[in-house]
Order: sequence, then C-alpha cells, then structure tokens
Amino acid sequence: MTTSHDPAFSPDIAWCPGCGNFAIREAVRQALEELHLEPWQVVFVSGIGQAAKLPQYMPCNLFDVLHGRALVTATGVKLANSRLTVIAEGGDADMYAEGANHLMHAMRKNVNITCLVHNNQVFGLTKGQFSPTSESGFRTGTSPQGSAEPAFNPLAFGVALEAGLVARGFAGDIPRLKELIIAAIRHEGFSLLDILQPCVTFNKVNTFKWYQSRVYNLSDTPGYDPHDKAQAFARSLEWGTRIPCGIIYRNDRPALDRQLPQLHDQPLVDQPVPADKFRALIERFR
Repeated sequence: MTTSHDPAFSPDIAWCPGCGNFAIREAVRQALEELHLEPWQVVFVSGIGQAAKLPQYMPCNLFDVLHGRALVTATGVKLANSRLTVIAEGGDADMYAEGANHLMHAMRKNVNITCLVHNNQVFGLTKGQFSPTSESGFRTGTSPQGSAEPAFNPLAFGVALEAGLVARGFAGDIPRLKELIIAAIRHEGFSLLDILQPCVTFNKVNTFKWYQSRVYNLSDTPGYDPHDKAQAFARSLEWGTRIPCGIIYRNDRPALDRQLPQLHDQPLVDQPVPADKFRALIERFR
C-alpha cells in the first residue's frame, strides 16, 4: 500500500512552475503523515478540476463532483461513515461563487469536515477571469476596466455564521500551513482554512512578494483569543498593509453528527437495513 508520504507516488503534475499549489500539496502531505492517516482513512471531495486537481495528485480516496458541489457530497460521505477523515477541497471560485450557498449551510450545520480553499483571487483554471475574492478594480482579459464588485471576505463570513474553526494560511509558509491543516482536521466541527495561494500566471498583483511583505501570524500576537467573536470579526476584516494568518475564530459547539441520535451508536455504513422496512418504504412511493 502506498501512503500519503510514499516517494514512489510521483504523478506528472500539470501546474505552472512556481505555482503555490506545490506548497499546498506538500503541506497536506506532511499534515496527513504527522496525523498517521493512511490513504484508506481519508476522502477528498473536490469540484471537478478545482483546487488545481490537487487530490488527483495524492494517493487517496477521491470523489470529483460538479463545480461548486463539493461540500454537499462531503457532508454525505461524513454522515455515512463518520470514521473517515473528510476533506473538501476547492478554489476560491469553486467554494465562494458556485458553492457559496453550500458553504453557508455547512457552516450553519457545523458538519464535521475540513474545507481547504486555494484562494488565488482569480479563476486560474479557466484562464484568468476575476473571482469572488478579486479586489475591486482587478483587471483581467475579460474585465479590462477592472472588476466592479467588492471582494468577498470568507473569514468574516465564517465568523458571522459561527463556523467551528475559521483560519487563514499562506502557501509561502509550509510549516505553519501544515500546522493549520492539522488543527483543521482535528477540530470537531466545520473547519474553513482559506489558503492564500499566489497564481504566478494570471495574478500579477497578489504575488508571493506582495503577501510576504504583509502577512503576520496571530499566534505571535499577545492576548489574542480566537474564542472571542468580536476580536475574531475585527481581525477577519483586516486586509491591505497587514494580513493576519492563523486561527481567526474557534468555537466548540457540537458537530452535526453528534446531534443526530441515529448516529450515536454506529455509523450509517455499519447499520443494517431491515428488508421488510425497506420494502414498506418503497411501497409508500409507488
């Protein structure tokens, strides 16, 4: 069996040289290794082609679904088999545009899954249109006069909806990103990890250098309490000359599967389905 850190697993990766996705893939690999998770224990769910197809470059269980629909499928997987570590992975367009309605309800329900978002502030896969997180005025080939819309703030969104864990990482800092991925997976409840991932081809504004001069780590900030919603909301709005990374917000309300009595004893996948009850249910809909 290959593992998430097996050097024999070396697929050809169709990413641009210098892409931030290489760093994210390495951070994910290190996190799964440190958590001692085998491929059969992990399920990645990704919108087709999204998150730069990163799960397809990992030795793991993978479910490719329609663009923007990763979270609903990941929810189903987790509720069916709570023993699995379920990670929904997508880009800023996938999760914050087509998938924004599902993101809202996954946060509200506090589904016990991890959501990793590759946020490069552009539609990278489809050649550079502006995305929900693009800054107002961001120019692309399809918006030569610049985006007329304000940027979507996923962290403020997560804090407002009291998601279980809301965090931001940076692809330019693999060690800290790895630790945030571990924290997100370990958290009992919905975890949103927004990852700043420069696109070296289609975003010439938000580059590695641009971020490196601005990001700072909340873990180095004395007195910061991610359980304090007011503090967390204030930090989530901070953007520009200083950009906070780390765990922005955390709460400990019960995850969805802990609140469903039919899941208390064993996962759905292990529960028998009595044939007579199943036939009676089918008959009701004839």
